[in-house]
Amino acid sequence: MGKLVFITGGVRSGKSSHAVKLAEAATSVLFVATALPSDREMRERIQKHRAHRPVPWRTVEATRGALAENIGGDEDILVLDCLTLYAARRLTEGVRAEEILKDVEESLEKMREGFELSILVSNEVGSGVIPDNAQARRFSELLGQVNQLASGLADEVLLMVSGIPLRVK
Repeated sequence: MGKLVFITGGVRSGKSSHAVKLAEAATSVLFVATALPSDREMRERIQKHRAHRPVPWRTVEATRGALAENIGGDEDILVLDCLTLYAARRLTEGVRAEEILKDVEESLEKMREGFELSILVSNEVGSGVIPDNAQARRFSELLGQVNQLASGLADEVLLMVSGIPLRVK
């Protein structure tokens, strides 16, 4: 059984950088990226993230279908960046929240079975105000459930605050 590390925090808090740092010494890494290159700014952010990843890592762009379909390989370590964008994409595609949660749970099980270490990144949405529209509230509710599922199954939970990891679990 592999170890799960869940990293959460606000936007631009250093989550992705810390996830890469935790895995950077390893050469046998599967990086599962969930960001869609939807506009120029996102394409630039994706390029910046790619440039900071070590060259020998294998990257899978998980931008279609269920997350569990992208979990697998011979690598020792998996880095998933991020559950936030995955959940948002699936919700936008019209997938029901229950199905998304089931897929995340299945993905976490596959990570634990298939990798020595899995590092998961997600945004913390529980510290903000309640959104003023139904779609944003549905997303906040879903991501809160996804994060609770991931943190509940994780061996270690880190909260990133201004680039500093704080151990929660």
